[in-house]
Amino acid sequence: MSPFIGELIGTTILLLLGNAVVANVILKKTKGHDAGWIAINLGWGVSVFIAVFIVAKYSGAHINPAVTVGLAIAGEFPLASVPLYLAAQFLGGALGAFLVWLHYRDHFEITENADVKRAVFCTAPAIRNPVSNLLSEIIATFVLVFAVLYLVEPDVGLGALDAIPVGIIVLAIGLTLGGTTGYAINPARDLSPRIVHALLPIKNKQGSDWSYAWIPVVGPITGGLLAGAAFLLIGS
Repeated sequence: MSPFIGELIGTTILLLLGNAVVANVILKKTKGHDAGWIAINLGWGVSVFIAVFIVAKYSGAHINPAVTVGLAIAGEFPLASVPLYLAAQFLGGALGAFLVWLHYRDHFEITENADVKRAVFCTAPAIRNPVSNLLSEIIATFVLVFAVLYLVEPDVGLGALDAIPVGIIVLAIGLTLGGTTGYAINPARDLSPRIVHALLPIKNKQGSDWSYAWIPVVGPITGGLLAGAAFLLIGS
């Protein structure tokens, strides 16, 4: 498996399982309807574990543009490979979101609330304040990427089993920092599914909230860059 295919598969699985837990909780007449915020956080944490475990030995399992740029800035990943990884991640994000819609299409049909339908695909803030929302994404992504940078150090690396602590990190971020924006912390997790939402023939859907869409892209990328710079400054 090439690194490109690894990132494509990993990000597809991440978005398929991660967005599916959201669908299972918030769409009508699912078995998991109204399971709540804790279920969503647990689902995302386990989704990261599964995706990373599957593709770690092939691509390093970045499955997140913020992680890729953070590793590159920190000198842990070649800059020349960044565009290839980002392309795979954004394609995987779109494919995973499409598969969620395909899986839950009957439930999309009977769910009337357009905001709920969109929430399966992309994030939205609890309180809409662009400055606060951007800071939330920067802080949460900084924690993620900074932690990942220390996980890749050889003296603590666990190979594919690094999936376990990364999943725990995402779970912890969701439970602690995720209540403000829904913690995208991954541009491919938000932008690609938002585009898919705009393109799919979803019954009674509304707009894809493009006025907010820049925040889950700029915030995580900024957080990743800052984490990479901090790693260089502090050292290992």
